[in-house]
Amino acid sequence: MDFIATSKIGLESTVAFQLHKLGILDTETLDARVLFHADFLDMAKALLWLRTAERVLMKVGTFRADTFDSLFEQTKQLPWNRYLSPRSRIHVNGKSAKSTLFSVSDCQSIVKKAIVESLKSSYRVNVIPETDEEMIVEVGILRNEVTLALDCCGAGLSRRGYRTYNVPAPLSETLGAGLILLSRFFPDTPLIDPMCGSGTIPIEAAMIANNVAPSMNRIFAAEQWKFLDRDVFISAREEARELKKNEKLRILGSDIDPHCIELCKKHAKKAGVMIDWAVRPVKDLVTEWKNGVLICNPPYGERLSDAKSVKALYREMRTVFDRIPDWQINVITSNRDFESVYGKTADRRRKLSNGGMVCTLYQYHANRTER
Repeated sequence: MDFIATSKIGLESTVAFQLHKLGILDTETLDARVLFHADFLDMAKALLWLRTAERVLMKVGTFRADTFDSLFEQTKQLPWNRYLSPRSRIHVNGKSAKSTLFSVSDCQSIVKKAIVESLKSSYRVNVIPETDEEMIVEVGILRNEVTLALDCCGAGLSRRGYRTYNVPAPLSETLGAGLILLSRFFPDTPLIDPMCGSGTIPIEAAMIANNVAPSMNRIFAAEQWKFLDRDVFISAREEARELKKNEKLRILGSDIDPHCIELCKKHAKKAGVMIDWAVRPVKDLVTEWKNGVLICNPPYGERLSDAKSVKALYREMRTVFDRIPDWQINVITSNRDFESVYGKTADRRRKLSNGGMVCTLYQYHANRTER
């Protein structure tokens, strides 16, 4: 089957890398998505293991449509009876960009009507009662190229299940994992997040270091598909349990807010990882660890009332981070003045998206020392 792993802009290469690690080599990387060809066992592994993908979709068909009539007729011709029963409850999600079919709600309605008509014809019935399991259909239209797919996930892959309490502007799990992978973090590398909020970055790092499948403890929409052998998920989960490690880690999350650290401890416990936590401001950052990776998501100063304090924080960060010259520094922010305020040009930059905001990951290389 053909599948689509969607991602945030800037994280496509990390998704392709993870698919290759799973042995899925037939891939094509495009903007915000990676296409791959695989069997259902590989699909199950992808759902369990992809750390930076937002969703995995199973492609049903693609075609070009310039009118709603064309969209209806070509959707109707696809083999929906291979996947949907005569009682399937059909839910259609959609998006459209740079297309004459710009009304997403109309596209969703037309696609659903076409699927219903296709099923009525295939099963020779007059009504599709929609009393069976829900099947989520994704319709994506880009420049009048239509892709129809079944959503394998249900809830997005960022919903790992361990973060049940939130702080203002939390970092998504998929983006947190992406920052770690882009930092070239290795399991034996020390890692610190000095503004850890709800703990996403340290927890994701611990899961990577101990080879924990990020979506091990959740259920996927594909597990309800009647045409799919559910043994593929049993097999994929058994393999994931066997691959899990239990290494002693050098990972620290700290924050000035005691409430945040209490939440972090709860989230880490639920994720099944052991991490060091500390209540302290950035200015008090100290460590005996060498040659580590620091990753942080500081306030962006989007509100004018916050701009002055955020600039002061950025200047303070430079002073503090200069104390650990053998550490690689990674800072994500939407603040376009970051480098000028921080006082140092980044060695590398990468455009990313955080909660719909265009951000940049600023990376500063380390001066490595002997351990």
